[in-house]
Order: sequence, then C-alpha cells, then structure tokens
Amino acid sequence: MAKIRKTRQRDAILGYLMTRRDHPCADQIYEGVRQTIPNISLGTVYRNLALLTELGDVRTLYTGAGADRYDADTRPHDHFICRKCHRVTDMPGFDNAPLLRAAAENFPGTLESSSTYFYGICKKCL
Repeated sequence: MAKIRKTRQRDAILGYLMTRRDHPCADQIYEGVRQTIPNISLGTVYRNLALLTELGDVRTLYTGAGADRYDADTRPHDHFICRKCHRVTDMPGFDNAPLLRAAAENFPGTLESSSTYFYGICKKCL
C-alpha cells in the first residue's frame, strides 16, 4: 500500500472515536467531528472510517440492525448488542479462548482474529 498522507479530518475522526466507549455510527461521528471541523462532509467521514478500518486503527462493528458502529479499541474483545435499542457495549473479561481453540481445531487454515457478538436485551430495555 502506498504511504497514506496524514490529514486533519482523519486525525479528528480517530481522536473523536478514541474518546467514545459507546461505539457510535458514522452519523454520530460526523456530528461530533463537526464541532471542531464545521465544514467536514459526511462523505469524508465515511471514506476516512473505511480507510481507518483498512489500516487497522478502527474496528467496524456490523450489528445486523441499523447502521454499522465503530470502535477505536482494536484490542481483542467481544460485544453485546441490544435487540431493542441497538446499543453496543464491550464485554470485558469474557474469555473466549475455549471457543477459539475449538474453532481452530475445526478449521483447516490459520485463524488470525475473531470477533464475537452477543445479542439480547440490555438492562435499560428490560
């Protein structure tokens, strides 16, 4: 890949995401970044989110309902997605090592990473 030029917009998007723990969608990121860069376009946000994901600086979370969400915490961890409010929360402390071992034993290639989504109803929606 060619060297990627650093931009103020990309830095602002990544900086904004690093302050969030609620896994915002692109529209929320756009609204947040507009506070510091009023003339940024939604298209610029989408393009930079795609690039940041490709570079490994951001994880795209495919929730299955509504818009994709974004996470600047790229360390291995799993997520819970509420089926009512679509809120995405981290599942810290969940040990999925047994699941990964079982997957590796039943896959003829090499597993490099995983992401597990748990679906249900969050405490607020109950």
